[in-house]
Amino acid sequence: MKIPILMYHQLEAHAPKGAPLRGLVVRPATFARHMALMRFLGYRGLSMGDLMPYLLGEKQGRVFGITFDDGYENNLRHALPVLQRHSFTATCYAVGEALGKTNAWDADLGIAQVALMDAAQLKQWHAGGQEVGSHSQNHLRLTALAPQAMRAQIVESRDGLSAVLNEPSGVRHFCYPYGDFDPAVVEVVRGAGYLTATTTVRGRFDTHQPGDLMLIPRVLVSRSTTWLHLLLKCFTRYEDKRGGV
Repeated sequence: MKIPILMYHQLEAHAPKGAPLRGLVVRPATFARHMALMRFLGYRGLSMGDLMPYLLGEKQGRVFGITFDDGYENNLRHALPVLQRHSFTATCYAVGEALGKTNAWDADLGIAQVALMDAAQLKQWHAGGQEVGSHSQNHLRLTALAPQAMRAQIVESRDGLSAVLNEPSGVRHFCYPYGDFDPAVVEVVRGAGYLTATTTVRGRFDTHQPGDLMLIPRVLVSRSTTWLHLLLKCFTRYEDKRGGV
């Protein structure tokens, strides 16, 4: 069984024409249509934690993963009501030291600064039945850091976010900033107690050849992803070929 794990970023009405990485801003109405389509087809959207039994082959069913990178406040406004309407769950990967701030890591690229969820909003997301994962402490390129600094980015974000949520079991799912990792980074993530780590490698998760749960591929969803395009990405080898699977 191949499980698509959708990768979203911002949900907002539009991004200005010519804006850098404009494609990563998906219209709320488009997201709502995506979720309604998958529900109509009999599929259930799940967070990484809820998806675990399926990734491990312990369960089978019509499921797909839903993830959001960076922790934008617009995810809370636009995604949470839709997810709750369909009884879906999703994982939002937050940046530990950026709660209540903006996507400062994008400033040098000329990308507009957008509000990120603060601690209270992240708790609201969590209380709404959704999951919080870690996107590191400061959204840095982990392979460029010295070993001690790299480890701090991975461990301190887990501990800090777990404390914010008052989550006894802790934050257990990680996403590599910029999709940047190497064997040393992967082993630190594994050793820190995370159960999964998602990448920006494009493709679906193959439960027959599962590979490493620290190197999970995802299905990119962009501004131009129509419902037909989404079907191709989720149910054919379209996205697998993009990732070289």
